[in-house]
Amino acid sequence: MSKKTLLSWSGGKDGALSLYEIQKASDYSVAALLTTITEDHDRISMHGVRRVLLERQAEALGLPLQKIYIPKDATNGVYESRLRAVLEEGLRAGIGTVAFGDIFLEDLRQYRGKNLAQLGMQGLFPIWKQDSHELASSFLELGFKAVVVCVDTSVLDASFAGRVFDEAFLRDLPGNVDPCGENGEFHSFVVDGPNFKQQIGHVRGEVVRRDRFCFCDLLPA
Repeated sequence: MSKKTLLSWSGGKDGALSLYEIQKASDYSVAALLTTITEDHDRISMHGVRRVLLERQAEALGLPLQKIYIPKDATNGVYESRLRAVLEEGLRAGIGTVAFGDIFLEDLRQYRGKNLAQLGMQGLFPIWKQDSHELASSFLELGFKAVVVCVDTSVLDASFAGRVFDEAFLRDLPGNVDPCGENGEFHSFVVDGPNFKQQIGHVRGEVVRRDRFCFCDLLPA
């Protein structure tokens, strides 16, 4: 019998690849997608994607959403407190694992593991230590489609915001930028893939600069 897990989900490609890997195997089954939403903006935290698109994405994947609402400018303590409450609820429902789409950031994995251990839970890392270039290529070869919704302009030009994540995008990336954006260089929103029941209809909206981050708003279509 497969073990139930929550999947940390921001709507992006690394989470989508992690979900795909989990669904290929039989050891775990995803009970819900776990997403943090900034309540003041009604958008996915850090990525800036509208909640309605997140909900359509979950519907296309046939999975329930477990939302964590935090205020804008929330401290890490507030985030951890609200996350803990949701995870404790999961524990009571028999969920002992949380999966993450991390690739190579050791300190982040240790941080997650420490917090989960305090609750008696474990972390699952389906794409851990896989080569970023190979992961990016595999994402496209599998038929996933994504849009870049946020870029850190300290390392990547603002013109990359709103671009389709494709081979041309990867070719144009500067050599110091990880092709999966693992260091936070960019974030994406997946609109279609092999495990989607239907594509997420969307149109590109306004591109907005917030401090050093540039966001491309996606509108539901």
